[in-house]
Amino acid sequence: MARSTVRLVVTLRSTAGTGAVHVTRKNRLNDPDRLVLRKYDPVIGKHVPFREER
Repeated sequence: MARSTVRLVVTLRSTAGTGAVHVTRKNRLNDPDRLVLRKYDPVIGKHVPFREER
């Protein structure tokens, strides 16, 4: 079964500048702006904001 075109795979990059990356999916219709989530950065060992990159 094919995946929906509404839910896109997005890459979230750490704002701490460590290069850590999380990959997630988002609904393009509900969240048209760039996604910002507070996730764990294993490089520095803290929770930091991760921003969607395009």
